[in-house]
Amino acid sequence: MTIHPLPTGFDAFPFAVADASGNALQPVTCFDPGAEIYAQGEKADCLYQVEFGAVRVYRLLADGRRQIAAFHMAGEVFGFETDGSHHFFAEAIGTTGIRIMRLASAGDVSRALLPLALKSLVRAQEHLLVLGRQHAPERVAAFLVDMAERQGGDTRFDLPMSRMDIADYLGLTIETVSRVFTKLKEKGVIRLASLRCVEIVRWHALREMSE
Repeated sequence: MTIHPLPTGFDAFPFAVADASGNALQPVTCFDPGAEIYAQGEKADCLYQVEFGAVRVYRLLADGRRQIAAFHMAGEVFGFETDGSHHFFAEAIGTTGIRIMRLASAGDVSRALLPLALKSLVRAQEHLLVLGRQHAPERVAAFLVDMAERQGGDTRFDLPMSRMDIADYLGLTIETVSRVFTKLKEKGVIRLASLRCVEIVRWHALREMSE
């Protein structure tokens, strides 16, 4: 884990903050692929903004399986907790830059932070609705629409996460996820320029599947 200056083109936190030392902003901390940002049970006294890369937030189930609860992309803030400890693990997917904001206390959520916390809550609720759908194509379609919208709404975008990550996020097997991607490609709904690069060809069809 190394610290780098903020890359050109990325904004800092969209509100004025200071850490415990009185510094207005912290430098960007660079996490290697798979590096842990925080662990379940650790004290929750910081918030985190993704400057570049992506983060997965997950929990290990009693039987050893992994359930991914959220992905966080560039510009998004995560680490909100209702009490003083983290209930999930957070991990960098690829090389990821994080700006860390230390809170005065675990319950310190100012007026400026409230909209971000509510946005995170809405996204979690939407994820629960996706998991409640019976058919795998609907879940994958909703996931692709969400990823596209969170990356500027472009029809062509990169998926930083693996097929296994997607499966653990959607409550499916990796074989099912791969099969749905193949079917969407065969039907002309999407194109796959590479394993991680997706182009949505038929937006209307994909949105209909996701609703």
